[in-house]
Amino acid sequence: MVQYRNLTDVERQALERQGCVAENWDNVLVKEGFIPKYVRNVRFTGTVKLGCFSKLFTLAGGIKKRSGIYKAALHNVEVGDDTMIENIGNYIANYRIGSGCFIENVDVILTDCESTFGNGVEATVLNETGGREIPIYDCLSAQQAYVMALYRYRPEAVAAMRRMVEAYSASVRSDVGTIGDNVTIVDAGYIKNVRIGDHCEIEGALRLKNGSINCNASAPSHIGVGVIADDFIICSGSTVSDGATISRCFIGQACHLGRTYSASDSVFFANCFGENGEACAIFAGPYTVTHHKSTLLIAGMFSFMNAGSGSNQSNHLYKLGPLHQGIMERGAKTASDSYVLWPARVGAFSLVMGRHVNHQDTSDFPFSYLIEEKGTTYIMPGANLHSVGTIRDARKWPGRDGRTDTENLLDCINFNLLSPYTIQKMLNAVDTLKRMQQLSGYTSVVYSFQSGKIRNTSLVKGLRYYGLAIDKFLGNSLISRIQKSQFDDIGSLREALRPDCPAGGGRWVDVGGMLAPKSEVFALLDDIESGAVRDVEGINARFRAMHANYYDYEWTWAYGVLGDYYGIDMANVTKEQLTGLILRWRESVLTMDRMYYDDASKEFSLSSMTGFGADGDKEDKLKDFEESRGARFENNKFVLQIREHMDAKSALGDEVLSRLEKI
Repeated sequence: MVQYRNLTDVERQALERQGCVAENWDNVLVKEGFIPKYVRNVRFTGTVKLGCFSKLFTLAGGIKKRSGIYKAALHNVEVGDDTMIENIGNYIANYRIGSGCFIENVDVILTDCESTFGNGVEATVLNETGGREIPIYDCLSAQQAYVMALYRYRPEAVAAMRRMVEAYSASVRSDVGTIGDNVTIVDAGYIKNVRIGDHCEIEGALRLKNGSINCNASAPSHIGVGVIADDFIICSGSTVSDGATISRCFIGQACHLGRTYSASDSVFFANCFGENGEACAIFAGPYTVTHHKSTLLIAGMFSFMNAGSGSNQSNHLYKLGPLHQGIMERGAKTASDSYVLWPARVGAFSLVMGRHVNHQDTSDFPFSYLIEEKGTTYIMPGANLHSVGTIRDARKWPGRDGRTDTENLLDCINFNLLSPYTIQKMLNAVDTLKRMQQLSGYTSVVYSFQSGKIRNTSLVKGLRYYGLAIDKFLGNSLISRIQKSQFDDIGSLREALRPDCPAGGGRWVDVGGMLAPKSEVFALLDDIESGAVRDVEGINARFRAMHANYYDYEWTWAYGVLGDYYGIDMANVTKEQLTGLILRWRESVLTMDRMYYDDASKEFSLSSMTGFGADGDKEDKLKDFEESRGARFENNKFVLQIREHMDAKSALGDEVLSRLEKI
């Protein structure tokens, strides 16, 4: 515990000569080693505790400033060692300020009465009129938020989770705010009831009120010029800058909001990016990205999503207000000027183009195109499976994980493009498409689905694309299991293939970016309702355990589907059947890679070179294209990755087939 003492008469007199005044000098306490030289023109009221000031700050441009307190009013403030406070326009009241901080040109920093610093504030997501509120708090994960917002049909579990958040909020309630160690606050306006973590940087913020900025040395956060934030939680490694305005928002780890972005009643989880546009009542799961000034995201749930310019949604369907909501499942994208009238649900990794007003639910048609023609939604099932852009997105997300927090990663994120979650939907899609053919005839030009249409050519292609993806995923799981197994004969291989984990079968769900069996998520809810899980730490621990067990769950699911889909008794599978599955897997992988290769080649076609080689001839156009794009088609980085993938998978197939031959 830090020891403080009263000022000596000599120290008090020195402070008075330097323009300092105190309501009661007996309430000004200092640490041993305090030097009054570095405290000038300061008004002390209430109880003030001062550390020692010896650090020299070197600022941009080379100017140096000594730690200490200059021209400020402090009321009930504790100042740590080597902190510099200068030019406080009004005052600092009821704060503990850490060591090594630099605070300059700030209007006011105060804590007024007791505060939970943004914890417990309710963000009214999805339904603007209420009913899906999420109480935000320091350790909110995407998984917890998903359950509290969407599982209202489990009211006891949701109520118990809300009580846990209330208990956490009560535990941080205080009438004294905190500013951590090595914090920079410069040229800021009004800061009230804000708890600021270590290594935070606040530059030019206009107003920060009732919130927490939770950062640390491994993941500092930045609050920039012109920011206005009310009732908020900002997590480690995040940036809110350049005139962004947020109200009743949770900003997760490694997020970026800037360039006048406006958000209210919304939650943003890991690696979200928002600039220029607007968000209202959204659930932005991991990697929700919007760049454009003309884009509005409202009353929707998104993740791994890129919003095109001019994207818009409506949540006023009839006359009772903004009651309606929508879900764009993971990886869904919107093209420029797209529009969706909620309620609607868009399947995973789908692309939305045009205006859609008929409330489609394409959740069982993942990787589709939804294209509007003359007011009708045309669905192209599985069309995005042959897009090189889809694969590029899947590969870039892990590399763009900006979370550097070594203390705690809040969100569990699964990046897998093909998983039990998407494959189960493809299996449903195959059944639906085949049933359409049977009911309407194989030669029909157009088939009806809900209020949309599917052309015959799109249906046939969709069956092919889904078939390839199913073969690829099931083969991936099988080969991975065989690679990890030790076996000498078919009997020992059958035993090695038997799942180790009882959980994993049945339906899978995407819980805010984490993929898991529904049975395991509901088992957690049962334990929350029964009181077996009693606090927010216990909930987060269970979600992390589910995330860690993903591949065990996946094999349990795949093992069952392999038998059902291919009509094989896996408990008595033969070498010949396994060989056939491996050959089928290899063909699917190589076929899909060839599709990506062909799709990538379109980026290097003559039509793509339009606008290149200004004022030159055809050869100049080609040369300009190559110089600006960085390489010819055959040397493109991603094209080379596709070739390498094809070679690697062919070799892997040969290796597994060789092992099977030996039994």
